[in-house]
Amino acid sequence: MDLNGAVAVVTGGNGGLGQRICHALAREGVHVAVVYAQSRDQAEGVACELTSRYQANAAAFACDVTDGAAVARAVREVQERFGRFDILVNDAAYNKAIPFADLDGLTMEVWDKIIAVNLTGPMRLIKAVAPIMKAQGRGRIVNISSVSGVGPTGSSIAYAVSKAGLIHLTRCMAVALAPETLVNCVAPGLLEGTRATANLRPEQIENSAATSLLKKPADKDDCAEMVVTMCRTETMTGQTAVIDSGRYFP
Repeated sequence: MDLNGAVAVVTGGNGGLGQRICHALAREGVHVAVVYAQSRDQAEGVACELTSRYQANAAAFACDVTDGAAVARAVREVQERFGRFDILVNDAAYNKAIPFADLDGLTMEVWDKIIAVNLTGPMRLIKAVAPIMKAQGRGRIVNISSVSGVGPTGSSIAYAVSKAGLIHLTRCMAVALAPETLVNCVAPGLLEGTRATANLRPEQIENSAATSLLKKPADKDDCAEMVVTMCRTETMTGQTAVIDSGRYFP
């Protein structure tokens, strides 16, 4: 797909990885809706930087991805602002560090919130944008999962299960939305400078880097460039690219 002039919505666009994704898309001539749940000033700052650096049309939009009405409103506002909707990047996520053996600590309230943000939220957004992309005759959806969705690791059981579900949602939606809309997934390993990593226990951070082949964290720019590739592709759908310095080989 020709990305120049396309419109992308990036949830969690004010986060550590989300910002890199916004910049990578804007460099290709994409207009960007920076979607945030909190930190309005930060999201507006990202949008202003995209506008000044790349001459992209960029703006910040508030959206709680767990709220169906908020999702519908955000999609409507993006259409009104940009006139079309070509790319959806589901990067918004929530995690809480709870050791796997601590089942008492994994309360149902925590479970419900993690699943609501990390799995049901992307589903809400995909359902909202799918008819628009079908009517336009083209669309790209990229879900941001995690290596915790590939193996039993990560900040908690709920987080791992939510990210595994997102990988399979990618496959199922690839079937449901073909051929107009291509759906793919990026599964990063440990990333420095993100809210998700900040919520991990120190021993988890150390172990993630030490057990990779390259003995270092994954690279946010590599992840962002893979998102761009998945937006540009005409032949890749239903795929998950793991970027984790050689820790997992799914």
